[in-house]
Amino acid sequence: MLKVGIIGVGTVGTSVANILRDNKNIITARAGIEIEPVLGVVSNLNKKRDVSIKLTDNIDDILNDDSIDIVVELMGGIEKPYEVVKKALAKGKAVVTANKALLAYHRYELQEIAGDTAFEYEAAVAGGIPIINALREGLTANNILSIKGIMNGTCNYMLTKMIQEGVDYDTILKESQELGYAEADPTFDVGGFDAAHKLLILGSIAYGIDAKPEDILIEGIENISPEDIDFASEFDYSIKLLTIAKKIGNQIELRVHPVLIPNSQMIAKVEGVMNGVSVIGDKVGETMYYGPGAGGDATASAVVANIVDIARRGKGSPMLGFEASYGEDLKLMSKDDIQTKYYLRLRVEDKAGVLAKVANILSKYDISIEKMIQKPLNKTCAHILLSTHISIESNINKALAEIKEAGVVTAEPAMIRIED
Repeated sequence: MLKVGIIGVGTVGTSVANILRDNKNIITARAGIEIEPVLGVVSNLNKKRDVSIKLTDNIDDILNDDSIDIVVELMGGIEKPYEVVKKALAKGKAVVTANKALLAYHRYELQEIAGDTAFEYEAAVAGGIPIINALREGLTANNILSIKGIMNGTCNYMLTKMIQEGVDYDTILKESQELGYAEADPTFDVGGFDAAHKLLILGSIAYGIDAKPEDILIEGIENISPEDIDFASEFDYSIKLLTIAKKIGNQIELRVHPVLIPNSQMIAKVEGVMNGVSVIGDKVGETMYYGPGAGGDATASAVVANIVDIARRGKGSPMLGFEASYGEDLKLMSKDDIQTKYYLRLRVEDKAGVLAKVANILSKYDISIEKMIQKPLNKTCAHILLSTHISIESNINKALAEIKEAGVVTAEPAMIRIED
């Protein structure tokens, strides 16, 4: 029998314990050994919970119990779980975690500390979608050319509602909070940070690149306006918060931000709270992964799958996908060097000469216009909505700054990147 201790018996931890109980027969048959959750750690022992395992409020009860083989870390945060996981690994216990923030900052240290001890984390990225093992095992024959992912269900739900029902940002954010999709402080989700943590993990597995959240471009969906939605609809785009990893020469792009994406692409069809990840390999082509990215049972399903993997074979795949360096010196691309198409929203005075000034400034920075529409706001102001051909990020930023300084616009210019 393998004994499991669960640190953090909240929504996911409760589901882990209950799945191991409810599906015990089939899990035992698949694992080849009985797996028993024996102890859970909670912060409040007086809170009523739908779980039948013994509970404690002392983490050391699990760490110091030599009969516990696998520690499931579901407490959240960064530094405290890092210390807990290090202690568990030092005692030779296998670890399973769903903690993306922990891995975003400490995945390489943990890989070194774990050594030959199993350390698994499938649930840390896209909940119930097995994207970690797809990259580490199913696609090992490929050079990964790109990964594009919708990996925050809250943002995808909000953007879907804004596009399909014309709901404004503030209204749909409030509804998302009432439904429990968004936290009281939604910054982590709508600001793109949750998705960025997941992207960094996938970037390491795909490219062996070690980056922290502070190193990459992260933007959220807070400034998406009805005018942006109208422009997207008019030119058959959808708007998504996309995580993007791309290999360009010997450089790796890692970025999270809203994008305009053609409705014909498979990733554009992922709607509501669902997650989707598109991976393009040099041999297999595009593969697409779709499913629930959050929720107790969906996330716990991935945690239990890792427990079964450990029961079957102990440490399986290399934690971050590589046994050794393969000799290619890949670097993280500077944010300024990103090249893509851009959509710009400019609120201007509705008078002669304004459009010429905008065009002249864009031309100065080698930015050419692909599509443009003008929408009157009132008798004196209008929105110029335009998309560009492929341009360099630093040039776009310089042009927007000059447009603002020239007094051409009456409000802060807005920009969304386009992923054709």
